[in-house]
Amino acid sequence: MSDSLTSRTHSPNNEASLTEWLDYMQQIHVSAIDMGLSRVLPVAESLGVVQSAKDDAYVFTVAGTNGKGSTTAAIAQMCQAAGYKTALYQSPHLSVFNERVRINGEMVSDQTLIDAFSKVELARLECALTLSFFEMTTLAALLIFAEADCDVWVLEVGLGGRLDVVNIIDPDMAVITNIGIDHVDWLGDNVEDIGREKAGILREGIPLIYGTTAMPDSVQQAINKHKATCYQFGQDFSYREIDAKTWQYSNAAVTMQLPRPALSLTNTANALSAVLASSLNVDTHAIEQALQTVKLAGRFDYREVQGRHWLLDVAHNEQGVEFLLAQLLPFWQQHLVKQNKHNRHAHIAPPKIKMLFSMLGDKDINKVVQCLTEADLPISDWFIAEIDYPRAASTERLQSILAEYVDGAQIHEFEGLQAATQAVINASQPQDLIVVCGSFHTIGEALAALEVA
Repeated sequence: MSDSLTSRTHSPNNEASLTEWLDYMQQIHVSAIDMGLSRVLPVAESLGVVQSAKDDAYVFTVAGTNGKGSTTAAIAQMCQAAGYKTALYQSPHLSVFNERVRINGEMVSDQTLIDAFSKVELARLECALTLSFFEMTTLAALLIFAEADCDVWVLEVGLGGRLDVVNIIDPDMAVITNIGIDHVDWLGDNVEDIGREKAGILREGIPLIYGTTAMPDSVQQAINKHKATCYQFGQDFSYREIDAKTWQYSNAAVTMQLPRPALSLTNTANALSAVLASSLNVDTHAIEQALQTVKLAGRFDYREVQGRHWLLDVAHNEQGVEFLLAQLLPFWQQHLVKQNKHNRHAHIAPPKIKMLFSMLGDKDINKVVQCLTEADLPISDWFIAEIDYPRAASTERLQSILAEYVDGAQIHEFEGLQAATQAVINASQPQDLIVVCGSFHTIGEALAALEVA
């Protein structure tokens, strides 16, 4: 084995901690992102995960620019409620790495991950290959699912689709939630190129759930090539809101009145369409039970913590922010009504919105800030700090961009998210709403600062 293929440090062993393993895997490849399947496939085949999924499991693979987390969570919860042993793989995580790998809703243990990492590392070295952090950890997740003999695998694509490591597994059902502009360095700067990459998860003759009304030609071409059956939102299925507790889903075969979940209805409808189009036996009772219990941290996530109202959302691109605002604007009106009713006999200032905000430097910060500042929301203050992550945008850059768009609101800079989180608590009133957004890392660091998960 050449020196370029050996690890920079000695591999940890089974006695090492999860943190030591995660740190080690960050170091063993030259690039954090390295698209392509040629290196990962030999290791996957050596581990037997490809054959295990093909023979023993029903696989949902979910791609898309936004909404993958909510969609995969809803699919997994419905399958689990129907009695299937269900594996769920998502990324990134908010608080702890174990969030990425769940079986029947429960995060796997540190030791389960460590044991899987050890096996993946051994197979990698035997194949004389280097793998990225995401490739190593994804293979470990797939190995855990295979060894646990899970009936259903629900897999969230990390980046794109065609060249993402998740795509080594042939799905029985493909879902594309939506297609927007993101990760332009890797996927292209237009929806046709991005659509082509995401449609790479299709296989011959399998169904595709397509979650929006606008479809790039590149996706339609992939559907035709693979002779896939496509169920598209707005044509083959739809939904409507009934009231705060109920919604209605309909497709060509059924109309269902269902309990409203703590997730986006668009993503829930996509998930339900995937489950109904599958060969699995998931009845109405299981669907209702799942929708009453499914939740996902950081996705339009409302909490009351330390005497304050918090709304946390991982929106980090233009499309994600537009989706956030579509939910936030009516939510804000409801918040106003509640606070005004509660405080009608007190001389209390009207509620305001305080923004706790930070982003990664390779995202389109200008577009995100423009969307947020042009919305009809009374944002009085922005609290910004640099995320503790290598690709983070500097506080200076965030301040400079905000200064271009913010009119009338105050911008407050801090050394880190922990200080910014405490500052927004101190500077807000109990009737205000604190909105946290911009990145998975922003939400994770804010939750850590609040000491909640």
